[in-house]
Order: sequence, then C-alpha cells, then structure tokens
Amino acid sequence: MRPLLAVDAPSLYFRAFHGIPEKAARTAAGEPVNAIRGFLDMLAQLIRTRRPDRLVCALDADWRPAWRVELVPSYKKHRVAHGDVEEVPASLERQVPVLLETLEAIGIPAFGVKGYEADDVLGTLAHGQPAPVEVVSGDRDLFQLVDDARGTRLLYCGRGVAKLEDADEALVQAKYGVEARWYADFAAMRGDPSDGLPGVPGVGEKTAARLIERYGGVERILAALDDPDAGFAPGVRTKLLASREYLGRALPVCKVATDVPLPVFDPVLPTAPRHPDALLALAERWNLAGSARRLVDAMAG
Repeated sequence: MRPLLAVDAPSLYFRAFHGIPEKAARTAAGEPVNAIRGFLDMLAQLIRTRRPDRLVCALDADWRPAWRVELVPSYKKHRVAHGDVEEVPASLERQVPVLLETLEAIGIPAFGVKGYEADDVLGTLAHGQPAPVEVVSGDRDLFQLVDDARGTRLLYCGRGVAKLEDADEALVQAKYGVEARWYADFAAMRGDPSDGLPGVPGVGEKTAARLIERYGGVERILAALDDPDAGFAPGVRTKLLASREYLGRALPVCKVATDVPLPVFDPVLPTAPRHPDALLALAERWNLAGSARRLVDAMAG
C-alpha cells in the first residue's frame, strides 16, 4: 500500500527559511519567498521519492499549549518573543500565509487544532489514519510514534529532506538505546534545552537508556524507587528522587497526543491542482512558478 505522508509543516518551512538565503529567492518587488519555495520543493521531492497517495500538513495552532506550560513552566519559555507569541523572523512570518494559500490552491490540507501543537496533530494522524503512515519532521520527539506493527515510520529530516533517516524501531533502538514506545520517557529524563525541558540533573542519554532498559518507562522507574531492593546505584537513586515531581510532570509534556479532535479533511493527494487559476495567480504574484511546477509535476506522477 502507498503511504500517507503526515508533514510537520513548521519544521519544514523553518528549515527552508534558514537553508535558503533570502537574497536567492525574492519576488520582483524584493519580497523574500525562500521559505515558500523551499517548502514546495521539499514536498515535491518527498512525493517523487515516497510515492504517497495521501498527504496532510500539520500546523501549530498553539505552539506552546497552556496545559503543557502549566505542567512545566519552562516549556519553550526561551522562545517567547512577547506575551505568549513565538519568536519568529518577520520575513518568515510574512511568508506563512502565502504558503498556506498555495497549499489550499493545490489541494493539500493543512491545519492545526486549538490547544495543540503540530506534533499532536501528527500523532493523531499516525494513530487514526489507515497504515502505512510516514511522519515527516526534524523534531526528535516524533521518534515515539514509530511503530513497526502498525506501519508508522518517521522520516527524520534533521539533516534535510535529501538526507532523510527512514526510522523504524530498529533505527530508534540503535540511535538512542530505547524502544520507540519509551522515547518520550527517555526525553523527559534526558531533557531537551531546545524545548526548555531541564531533564534530571546528572542523568544523560546513556544513563536514561540504561534505566529504561532495566525498569521500563518513567512511571515504572518512579515506582521502583520505593523498592529498597530495586538495585539503583545510590547516586542515581538520589538524583531521581530529587527530580521525582519534575518527571511526573514532564512525561505528559513529552508525550505526543494521539486523540486530538481533527477537523474534517480529505487526505487524498490530487494528481492536478484543485484550483489551478488560483495557483497560477499566486505563482505569478510571488515568483513561485518553478517550485509550483515541480510540485504539480510530482503530483501527476
């Protein structure tokens, strides 16, 4: 069966924005379109190489959900520009609405859900849509969605779409020393500075992996702390006890939601633009003709 591509749109358009110089992709009026062109080109390459018959782009309707901040107040705090607005380069921020208009004209659904991040939309798609599902993202948190039995893979583009890591359970185990189902527990213990998650002081990747291998996930590890015969090294036990409350709060923050109420959408990838006149107008206005053509050609197969 051909896969559903569940695309982490912010991950890809941030990568496109930072990977292509603004001066190399502008309109006749000098407006940057590097994020839009790069995103469309990445989609075209994914469609050519993965041959999906369905494609959905997930968005951050809420990039820093209140329920996650309530559990771990430092969550993404360092990325706040003002109030609760994410710090995003102005020239990228101006491109996102145009990108979404372009996707709509092509016929590719792109949506977020209030109170949730794109990760949560992707998790719900991975659990709720017919397999196989290939999640596309440069976010390590999504390794937790990998499930060989269900047919869910992560196409991890940490080094770009041209150098995808096609992650199955064996790759996650080899890369981090834990089963994919325990990745969120691993991340909670290890921490993630890019998300403002401190982790357990003194417990790095290797120790976290060893603990999970021996005891299981965070909940099992915390339960074992009350057993004097559980076999913890004294120093590790002390560190875990000191972080017991943090771990109980961090685990649900690290876990991707899989039960988000998604809107009605049609995931079927069209073989031609759904609104060709609108796409042509956007391509002419924003100097996107080459990237739009490559994407349309890839869709036509």
